[in-house]
Order: sequence, then structure tokens, then C-alpha cells
Amino acid sequence: MRRNNIDISFFVIIAVLAFSSIRSGEFSDPKLWLLNKLLLVPAVIIGISMHEFAHGFVAYKLGDNTPKFQDRVTINPLAHIDWMGLAALFFCGFGWGKPVQINPYNFKNRRRDEVLVGLAGVTMNLIIAALFAVVAKVLIMSAGTEFFVSTTIGEGIWTMLIYIIQINLVLMIFNLIPCPPLDGFNIIANIAGFAETETYWKIYQYGNWILVAIIIFGITGMVIYPCVNFFMNIFWSFVI
Repeated sequence: MRRNNIDISFFVIIAVLAFSSIRSGEFSDPKLWLLNKLLLVPAVIIGISMHEFAHGFVAYKLGDNTPKFQDRVTINPLAHIDWMGLAALFFCGFGWGKPVQINPYNFKNRRRDEVLVGLAGVTMNLIIAALFAVVAKVLIMSAGTEFFVSTTIGEGIWTMLIYIIQINLVLMIFNLIPCPPLDGFNIIANIAGFAETETYWKIYQYGNWILVAIIIFGITGMVIYPCVNFFMNIFWSFVI
């Protein structure tokens, strides 16, 4: 997800998820936990960086030079990673990247182009997931299944590939949830035609707390997990 500033609501989410991780015993084996997190790092960096790059690239192509001026039309992760957001994602499973700022008044068709910019990030995540599913398929065909299940290096490579696919799918589905400040809210607002109304801003000002509520009550999980499993089953049938 993206955020515009540090808000107390984000700390509430992080605290809740951290407490949940501790209760689940996730930290009971520190070495295993650290290894899993290290294998997760490439997935997180690729997912967030390419998501934000896609927002900036599409906005730039649609006539807004703001992302270009801010050096956001690049795949360099350093341009997109918010270190606090990365740390939060690393430890708690919830984080954010640097928001790509746009000026919608530069668009020729503001309503249509804002929808396209909003869809760009999640579309990129789906493309990345599909691309790495192809990579997994090629590796299995060339190295054989035995290499990935019976060697330490093979297991590590395979785990990283699965993480990249899963994390990109999670980012895609999560950001499509129609709750501010997620992309899904802006997409729906522009399609429905209330993005420039008072109603939009009234909802938006409470968006972070709405997000806190749906995370705490498990609504995000009820949406994300079935959708991610659906796509994973499709990719898995292709890979195997």
C-alpha cells in the first residue's frame, strides 16, 4: 500500500499485527524466522518497487511530468522504498512504499487517466507474479524437480520464487480493496464519479481508521487469502 504521511493509525495496525505474530509463536525459532525473512526481502522489494514504478510510468505517459521530476519513473528500488514501511512489512507483514505524487490536472481525461494510474500498480504486480511463474517453470524444466526439493540452494531459490509470486498477488489484491488510502478506493471513486466531491474527502479523512478496523476484524484476510489461493492454484497448475 501507499501512504501520504505517518499517521497514528499505521502504528496501531503495526502494533496489532506484531502482537498477533508474537502470540502465534512466529518468533519461537529466531534462526528460522530470520532465514524466512531474508528470503522474503527480494519479493517485498520487487513488489513495492515495481508497483510504484508502474504508477509513475503510466502517469508520465498520460501527460503528467510530476513523477519524472521526482525521479520516480525508474525501477531503482531506492527511489520507491520507504524504509519505515519496509521494516514494518518485514516484521509485521504490513507496510508501504513512497507514494508517487501526481497532478491530475495535467491529464487530458482526468477521470479516465486517474483510473488507469490506479490500475497500473496492481496490474504490474499481476504481471510480475505471472512472469516469475514462468521463471519457475523454466527452472524446473532445466534443473529438474529434485534439485529444488533435495538441495539447500535449490530450496532457497524455490522459496524466493514462491514468495515473489505470493507477495505480488497479495499486493495486487490488498491494493484493490476499495478503502482509502488504497488504490481500489480511488479507482472506484473515479469510475463512480465522486472523486472530486465532498463525499470523497469525508470518507478519505477516516480512511486510515477504516483500514485499521477491517484489518483488526480480519476482513482483509477473508478477501485476500481466497483470491491469492485462486491465482496460486492457476500458476501452480502451470508450473507443475
